[in-house]
Amino acid sequence: MANAFLFPGQASQFEGMGKELYDTNSLAKELFVQANDILGFKITDVMFNGTAEDLKATKITQPAVFLHSIITLLCSDRGISPKVVAGHSLGEFSALVANKTLSFEDGLRLVAVRANAMEAACNSTKGTMAAIVGLEDPIIEKVCQEIKEVVVPANYNCPGQLVISGSEEGIDKAIEVLKEQGAKRAIKIPVGGAFHSPLMQPAQEELSTAINNTTFSNPTVPIYQNVTAKPITEPEEIKANLLKQLTSSVKWTQTLQNMIADGADSFYEVGGKGKVLAGFMRRIDRSIPVESL
Repeated sequence: MANAFLFPGQASQFEGMGKELYDTNSLAKELFVQANDILGFKITDVMFNGTAEDLKATKITQPAVFLHSIITLLCSDRGISPKVVAGHSLGEFSALVANKTLSFEDGLRLVAVRANAMEAACNSTKGTMAAIVGLEDPIIEKVCQEIKEVVVPANYNCPGQLVISGSEEGIDKAIEVLKEQGAKRAIKIPVGGAFHSPLMQPAQEELSTAINNTTFSNPTVPIYQNVTAKPITEPEEIKANLLKQLTSSVKWTQTLQNMIADGADSFYEVGGKGKVLAGFMRRIDRSIPVESL
């Protein structure tokens, strides 16, 4: 049995996330306290007691989702180990802790740098994203190419759902055209900016410095990275792909298809309450269940 561990990204946060772990598990409590020290503020206050609105800020969401996934993993008593790992966008950092490429501490520090750099880029570029449902990918790709403003395919989540990203003007125009082309839904999603588009380029420099000052070990198992959708084990290649990910598409559909083709047959969503990534899998291959870890 080839176990695959999947780690969610932004949009998997929820009110009260991690509180039960903190209250019932001594290791979880220790790790949350350590996280507060590393981040320099009490993220636990927001995770345990904050509103959905509080949790939406990028500088909160990213470390919160990372912490919930990794602490869930480290405190699991299931006795299950992965043969391969993958993470959706931010979840790639969680996956790299799971396969021992990064330590818990270094993973959290990098996530904090990434979150702050992306929030700064969002504030300076005025971009957004939109979910397009019910159109073939090539149709969406062609429309993006034909619009003069910045607009690109960002998240290939599952067949029939592709998220686009770009400038406000570009996204508004794309929504209009894609509705005319027959999209069942073409709606903006509540995010801080144009993630996974060229508008995130300002965040790359800061993240690059942080990555180059961080130890990346040889992974214990391959990670299927968003940029290539292929299994990677070389630390330098992993680092390069993490940087490219900020401005490139998340090839999630292709990632899961490749994992299945390569023999993964038992999938576990770690820390995401089994909702978002399990939902994508149902659209990719209904015959393969995704359990929550």
